Amino acid sequence: MRTISTETITKNIKEMCMQVNICLSEDVKQALLSGKEREESALGKQILGQLEENMQIAADSQIPICQDTGMTVVFLKIGQDVHIEGGFVEDAVNEGIRQGYEEGYLRKSVVGDPLIRENTKDNTPGVIHYEIIPGDKLEITVAPKGFGSENMSRVFMLKPADGIEGVKKAILETVEDAGPNACPPMVIGVGIGGTFEKCALLAKKALTRDSDKSSPIPYVKELEEEMLEKVNKLGIGPGGLGGRITAIGLNIETYPTHIAGLPVAVNICCHVNRHIRREL
Repeated sequence: MRTISTETITKNIKEMCMQVNICLSEDVKQALLSGKEREESALGKQILGQLEENMQIAADSQIPICQDTGMTVVFLKIGQDVHIEGGFVEDAVNEGIRQGYEEGYLRKSVVGDPLIRENTKDNTPGVIHYEIIPGDKLEITVAPKGFGSENMSRVFMLKPADGIEGVKKAILETVEDAGPNACPPMVIGVGIGGTFEKCALLAKKALTRDSDKSSPIPYVKELEEEMLEKVNKLGIGPGGLGGRITAIGLNIETYPTHIAGLPVAVNICCHVNRHIRREL
């Protein structure tokens, strides 16, 4: 049994919230730079160049890369041989978010009730997902999600007969409907299988997988490549102003499902696909 204090969790969450909102991960940086090289539209190249410049200014000046610093999504993979002491883990996570957003001067975007709409003024609570895993480690992934792109996301409850062509149609329909509203170039997370809520969680987790890493399942890897190519043929382009690079990444996660269903979720993210991971 290994002991980890809630104070350690809070400290790491705070640091991760500040870092992830200022510096994009290396995989996203490289995907953007690669997209700029491949873009054929002059206007598209110019926009991607501006995004590159913005990325550099944020890093150099230690300011947020986007004004929408998101609602904080946290994935905790907790080893079954870990004992957390010092308080309630959920309070520790939310305290880390609160400290990170206050000390980092990050925009507070969370309202305490979805209809009353009063701002909580510290960006808490976060959305926390727990997973128990073997071992004595605690893996934390912090992924703030802005709502320009979140609002463009969809869940489809397809029939099994819709098959893989139905999945392809769902992805393309979601991206086409999003158009310029999701601040393209996008990163697209797709979840296939499970239940209504499971496929949405899969799609969210897909966004946290580095965009330079393909699915280990051969047919899923092929589908990722095919759909990224098809998305980039839609002509939406950087900023929604036309061009070849509508998306810089498309990740798919799958899970077993019921004989009567084929749930599919498409979680759209703008080019600021923020995710950071630490292991304690």
